[in-house]
Amino acid sequence: MNITAQMVKELRDKTGAGMMDAKKALVETDGDMEKAMEVLRQKGMASADKKMGRIAAEGLIAASVQDDCGAMVEVNCETDFVAKNEEFKELTSNLADFVAKSNPADVDALLSSTCPECGKVISEIIKEKIASIGEKITFRRFVRYEGITASYIHNGKIGVLIHTDKKDDELMNDICLHIASSAPEFITRDEIPQSVIDHETEVEMGKEDLLKKPEQIRAKIVEGRVNKLMAGKVLLEQPFIKNPDITVGQLIEGKLTVKAFTRFMLGEGLEKRQENFADEVMSQIKG
Repeated sequence: MNITAQMVKELRDKTGAGMMDAKKALVETDGDMEKAMEVLRQKGMASADKKMGRIAAEGLIAASVQDDCGAMVEVNCETDFVAKNEEFKELTSNLADFVAKSNPADVDALLSSTCPECGKVISEIIKEKIASIGEKITFRRFVRYEGITASYIHNGKIGVLIHTDKKDDELMNDICLHIASSAPEFITRDEIPQSVIDHETEVEMGKEDLLKKPEQIRAKIVEGRVNKLMAGKVLLEQPFIKNPDITVGQLIEGKLTVKAFTRFMLGEGLEKRQENFADEVMSQIKG
């Protein structure tokens, strides 16, 4: 069968594969478009598996707020260049929507779920994107809250999802902005584990500027320092970012209650790539 340029273009558009790969697949399947897509998908899977050993600490954070729930996800890739790719942005956004609507138990459950729109397993969709985009892509984590939620995403790098008892769009947005900027760890003082307080007390007690002070005075100073440290970790006790004269607790008193919140920072705790993009391009050219 004669393989036309139009057939190659159609296959490329459907799969994102290279021109020569598309042509070879069509020749191999005697022009059968569906079989050619399967061949490319299988080859893509193989190339995707090879890419899974790479470091992926770039990427995007995205959120999806529905009427009765909200979700936030972090999806990683290898370079900031790909993180700005529209195809990668769409994938991340779609995954946030999927988490909100399907409520998976954990990441493994999500990856083995089937997308109702296309009938494909989520892990297969991600592998196809790896083959198309050419970088390792990993779904790292998600959070989901039932009920009234709001989110704020800062340049895809910092994300906040909150769950409240009442809906107030402006106030909820302000709380999200504050959490993104001030990075609280707890909502109230009661949530702080005693082990955290004990650790900070031990650190402060051992500081050189206090060693020569009497035990009773030293304990009083340490108590004050630890109290200030703990206040800095608590959302309701932090000075509100837009008006430091009041705390967040004073801002929302009588208006709504923050029931839960999560703050993601892109790539936190992940090993970063040491190569820069220019070096990577040169290494590929030399290879």
